This record gives sequence, structure tokens and C-alpha cells, in this order.
Amino acid sequence: MIKSTQAVIDVQADKTAVAERTASWLIEQLQKTTDKFSICLSGGQTPKLLYQTLAQPEFAKQIAWSKVHLFWGDERFVSKNDDLSNYKMVKTALLDHISIPESNVHPINTDFADSGTAALAYEKELQNYYGHNILEPRHFLFDVTLLGLGADGHIASLFPNNDVLYEQRAWVKAVVGVKSEDRITLTYPPLQSSKAVAFLVTGAEKNPVIKNVINGEGDLPAIRLKPEGKLYWFLDQTAYLSGSK
Repeated sequence: MIKSTQAVIDVQADKTAVAERTASWLIEQLQKTTDKFSICLSGGQTPKLLYQTLAQPEFAKQIAWSKVHLFWGDERFVSKNDDLSNYKMVKTALLDHISIPESNVHPINTDFADSGTAALAYEKELQNYYGHNILEPRHFLFDVTLLGLGADGHIASLFPNNDVLYEQRAWVKAVVGVKSEDRITLTYPPLQSSKAVAFLVTGAEKNPVIKNVINGEGDLPAIRLKPEGKLYWFLDQTAYLSGSK
């Protein structure tokens, strides 16, 4: 584990080891509090492997699921039963295998007529959970925010050269016209309002973008993220090879 003033970088042998290390780390964070514990989930293959790991009995039994609240960092504007749905991915990988109160699971509702209305509804849900409609410094919305990293440097559904990157008031916005389907994404302020933000990235194809983000080179969406809490990187060896140089 490499510590710096900006981030903790944890490098494991392969993607399975990354998932297991992140699961252990997450359990450590959970066990530090007796209060409710909120996690903002990410889509993507590496986070999916983490959820499958957390669903395994040896990990799941260490978690008091009754105090865990799950939220989503972004979602495609598709049915929750669609194979493209981040909710469906998490349900299949994790929710179907654990005992968590239904009221503690907060997916982005895509049953609305349009993605803009869905975004407004999710913003209200986040604010109801938080207890205020203005984010306050050091009063964190999330205990942990999990993030993947796209090859283009995007996080959640914050894509390069999109107006949503500049949104500072709304907590949730619709992203239209970037992908074949609309997206609903948390904006920077709620993603940053987290006691800990953890990137989960594996694979040699992510070498260039990891190097740029860790070194702050360019204007990628991931570089724009300025967490209020601690920042962690959980990487496999192939992803890290050029990421630290």
C-alpha cells in the first residue's frame, strides 16, 4: 500500500485479489460505526466482482446489513429488469444473496416518463436521506463512494465535454445525447460528499488513463473530482504498471 498526501494506492496481484481486498476494507469501514452506513455504488465489471465477493458467506456474515443503505452513482434510463440496468447488475450480484431491508435499498427509479423527471426524483430521495437540501462541508452524504473509471476518464455518467461537468447546484442530472440511452447521474457535489471515495480499476487497458488521473494530467472528468474525505485507489498490478509513473 502506497500512501501520499492525496491518496492511498493499494495494488493487488489480480482483479480477484482487488475485489477481496476492497471487500475487507469496506467491512473495516463498516465496523467502525454503529450508526447507519451509506454506500454509493458504481456500475462496471470490477465493482460487480466486488459485489459478488461481498455476497459470499464469509464476507456477508461480517456485515450488519440492517444498518447499510445503498445508493447508485448513476443509472441508464432503462427498465430495472433490463440487462443494461446497474440496479439489475447489483441485484443479481449482491442483493439476491443477502438479507438487507428493502427500505435500505435506494435505486434510481426509471419508471418516469423522462430522464429529467427521474433525476429530480432521485435528488429528492437523496435529500430526504441527508436531511437537508444543501450539502454541508464535513457532514457527509455517503460513508463510502465506489467509483469505476472509463478509458475516457469518465466517472459515474460524467462524460468528457458534457455540460453536466459544470453543474454545482443540482445533485442529480439527466445526461442526454452522449450514449444511445439517456443516463441519470450524481453530479460532483454529492459524489465528493463522502467520508471515503474508492476507485476500483483493473486491467492493462486502463494504464494510460490511470496515469493521467493519478498525476493530474489533462482535464478528464475523474481529475475534476475533489473528495472531501479520504481518497483510495484499489488496483491490480496490470492497471498500476504505468499508473504511478
